[in-house]
Amino acid sequence: MAQITISGMAWGGMSIVAAPLPNQQAIFGFGYQGVAGPGSMTNIVSNTGVVGNDVTGVGTARYALAGATYGSGLAIYGYGYDGSPNVSVTNKISSTGVVATDTTGVGTARAYLAATGYGTNKAMFAFGISGSAYYTGTTITNLVSNTGVVATDGAGAGTPRSGTAAAPYGTDTAIFGYGQNASTGAAISVTNLVTNVGVIGNDVTGVGTARYQLAATGYGTDKALFGYGYGPQSMTNKVSNTGVVATDTTGVGTARAGLGAAVYGYDKAIFGYGSAASLISNLVSNAGVVATDTVIVGTARNNIACTTFN
Repeated sequence: MAQITISGMAWGGMSIVAAPLPNQQAIFGFGYQGVAGPGSMTNIVSNTGVVGNDVTGVGTARYALAGATYGSGLAIYGYGYDGSPNVSVTNKISSTGVVATDTTGVGTARAYLAATGYGTNKAMFAFGISGSAYYTGTTITNLVSNTGVVATDGAGAGTPRSGTAAAPYGTDTAIFGYGQNASTGAAISVTNLVTNVGVIGNDVTGVGTARYQLAATGYGTDKALFGYGYGPQSMTNKVSNTGVVATDTTGVGTARAGLGAAVYGYDKAIFGYGSAASLISNLVSNAGVVATDTVIVGTARNNIACTTFN
């Protein structure tokens, strides 16, 4: 009788074929194009980490927005700066990477915020500036249901700030980290853990170099990684599956800020675009090792958003 294995183990002459891993991709969207101003184009990242050409944008052209996954294979972009100055519109992203037209925003219009998935199928936006100056940073949160419904403003926790980054870790929790202090304008390195019901915890004394306009992503199925940032910087900080942030790892690739990052291929990640008109990406292995620069296509821009879909 034919033998089939389950996770490498033989079971009594009968076999079951394991389901394939999800075909996860990522999508970079919107951003600041320099003299051309805010953009709305997107670039899809394949499940092998290849960045595709520009896709004509949908929705309000803007930058300093954020994106996160929710539901099953879906994602959402929200908020940002369009020059007049901040907006609260959102744009849903389908499981095939199609970006929808604007949905009228809920909650305070703001920019330079962060977003992350949590609780296995929900998302949240948090922090950011609500005015035209960096010194108007907030702790506002907006939870996103598993059907993509954005809730009204919730009371946040921690230091009001902008330019922070966020990513999921563990099985259903998340972390926000670093940023620019709303009171002083100084870079900070505090972190805030998020429970599986979307509650943000108080400040945890930061580890590593204080910075802002950095990016964060999951990797390896249950860990996270902060990377790059204003300075510009290129170092990274790993986050364990229990939310412990490690000290700086010497940076790889071009130092820059205003970049985006997300998971692709189930357990790997990508950092891409950013300041200095950077048409580059840095792939991250499932062990959290960041690769050297790869030249990519598309329109160079910064203060971009990136998230996973499918």
